[in-house]
Amino acid sequence: MTVTATHCPYCALQCAMSVVAAPQGPPTGPAAAAPEVAGREFPTNRGGLCRKGWTAAELLGHPERLTEPLLRSDDGELRPVSWDVALTRIAAEVRTAQDRYGKDAVGVFGGGGLTNEKAYLLGKFARVALGTSRIDYNGRFCMSSAAAAANRAFGLDRGLPFPVADLAGADTVLLLGSNVAETMPPFVQHLAGARDAGGLIVVDPRRSATAALTADGAGLHLQPAPHTDLILLLGLAHVVINGGHAARGYLTERTEGMEDLIRSVAPWWPERVQAATGVPAALLRETAARLAHSARTGSCYILTGRGIEQHADGTDTATAAINLALLLGLPGSARGGYGTLTGQGNGQGGREHGQKADQLPGYRKITDPAAREHLARVWGVPEASIPGPGLPAVELLASLGAPAAEGQTGGVRCLFVHGANIVVSAPDATAVRRGLQALDFLVVSDFFLSETALEADLVLPVLQWAEEEGTMTNLEGRVLRRRRAVSPPAGARSELWILNRLAALLDAPSAFPEDPREVFEELRAASAGGPADYSGITYERLDAGESLHWPCPQGPDGLPSAGTPRLFAERFAHADGRARLVAVRAAAPVRPSGRGELVLATGRVLEQYQSGTQTRRVASLSAAQPEGRLSLHPAAASGLGIADGDWVRVRRSGEAAAARASSAGPAVLVRAELSLSVRPDTVFLPFHFPGSAAANRVTEARTDPISGMPEFKTTHVIVERAPVQGTVFVPAARPTLAAAPDLQETP
Repeated sequence: MTVTATHCPYCALQCAMSVVAAPQGPPTGPAAAAPEVAGREFPTNRGGLCRKGWTAAELLGHPERLTEPLLRSDDGELRPVSWDVALTRIAAEVRTAQDRYGKDAVGVFGGGGLTNEKAYLLGKFARVALGTSRIDYNGRFCMSSAAAAANRAFGLDRGLPFPVADLAGADTVLLLGSNVAETMPPFVQHLAGARDAGGLIVVDPRRSATAALTADGAGLHLQPAPHTDLILLLGLAHVVINGGHAARGYLTERTEGMEDLIRSVAPWWPERVQAATGVPAALLRETAARLAHSARTGSCYILTGRGIEQHADGTDTATAAINLALLLGLPGSARGGYGTLTGQGNGQGGREHGQKADQLPGYRKITDPAAREHLARVWGVPEASIPGPGLPAVELLASLGAPAAEGQTGGVRCLFVHGANIVVSAPDATAVRRGLQALDFLVVSDFFLSETALEADLVLPVLQWAEEEGTMTNLEGRVLRRRRAVSPPAGARSELWILNRLAALLDAPSAFPEDPREVFEELRAASAGGPADYSGITYERLDAGESLHWPCPQGPDGLPSAGTPRLFAERFAHADGRARLVAVRAAAPVRPSGRGELVLATGRVLEQYQSGTQTRRVASLSAAQPEGRLSLHPAAASGLGIADGDWVRVRRSGEAAAARASSAGPAVLVRAELSLSVRPDTVFLPFHFPGSAAANRVTEARTDPISGMPEFKTTHVIVERAPVQGTVFVPAARPTLAAAPDLQETP
């Protein structure tokens, strides 16, 4: 048996694990035993894993694994072809699209689960081999608002600017919009100190599994009305300032913008906040006093998650949380801090090295002349050949197949998708699916036939986590080694190999190494001197057991630094070293109309992950959570004539009347689950499931104007009982070549 130290393929906690595998015998001999995983001691997980981690190895030998390229034939079926045929066809389609419509007719959509090496080379491939500006990734759906807020407040964005283990010493933790008990269960152990001190404060409209951790004196649960988190945070800041709790010395020495902030929070006294949010004024005062006392005498942290960030004002809401932390003197201090909980496995590294529409490797701005000049030198290309900013994800997807208006560039005609399942995960998913079908050519790289792969003209089989070498960057900015533990299927290839071959076929300038170590060496040079500087990190240092957090520059003496586990201890990343208090203002919340209208929030459940492409194929996870159900408060259900287990149809409220008349329009069809965990004005639906159960069929493509983050959390909907007779269409848990679920089919 071989034991390989690596990390979990799922969330950004990146729990350490070992893969235990039997040596592979000759092809004609008996099959080797399936690999297994074991927990491994590490600061983030302390040997523990969640259900998803414990079952991760089951996917490595899964019978539905893709092992050869699949090309759509003239009869509409996906049929196996050789790699030579597949790659030659891609090169021809790229040339055709760009000859007819220009360089930006080819687009790239990446993923937050790709290794640093793949994310880096994919961004380089888009800009150097394809010459397109049209690249973005699914991290735009989960981290962009928090990143934008941190950049403007601190001058630098890293999810947690401190090691997660620091939380163990906290006696107060304010957790806003994150259900860590289900999304990253091993994280909960880091909250034990705050719970024991009665200081875990959870803000969530739902009585989630994390909110339940505050029971029995362990803390407080604040349950605001949907989309009132910004008002709640402004109210807390108001109490801190007017209650004499602000850290005046810290604010004078380390921040700018206090006067504007005071004016911006003045209208939000506790009683007004109570009227807007439903959170009692007394509870607001108690929360502010607890935070301030802990910040002065103990250790206090403020953590945010997607629940407050996935809004059209998500950047301002995350900014309000940072303002509160700065008022208390937390960021960069020895008494606590502020951080945001990155979701995807490489959500941090994936956005640092070139997948985002407006960034170059090293977290450099693509509009910065010095950054462009640096990358041009590393890549050996003229600076002018590097495209400018592209389109953020939602705009990129809206452009698919769009014809060119007079005098303007048209939409994307040929699209590459790597590590994303946008038919399930993107907002207004029905429109996204139509856009994919309007493309001239769609290439999807995946290891399973996802719902997006089913729309492809060409599907490329790629490697899974335990079959590849590389690095990942977790939610603390800690760079980790991913190691190959098992051999991949003979027909699967790494994305690095694919990009190398395509770059050659497209006569691309510069080098496109297929060896991950070579790619990482280039990434080190590309990131050197940038905000996310990896130049002092090497495979050798990581393999020797060093735990390295970026920035980790190569020193002027030629020796690498020890990395930076704790940012901002001496100065913030703005030129003057000071943080910015950025005044933000809240609009009055739009309430449900009361005519059967409710607010839909989407999110995750314990057993499933992201679009479910992986977890829906694990038998035990699928059995535990086989379908998405709409959580509905019993009082709301009673008024709608809905009983537990009834089939219900969910539509955006503005489209419900027209849809009822025409039986058209995007809708979700699921069973109802009556629950006291949701407010009477709110319903909750997990987003992991496809077909007519896909939550994002009804979410809107409305976005934050600063970050491009979609509005996932507050779609106003009409929920109706769906009287079903006879056979009900239930989308397959896993699509097949023979029967793709039809998103338009309803009972």
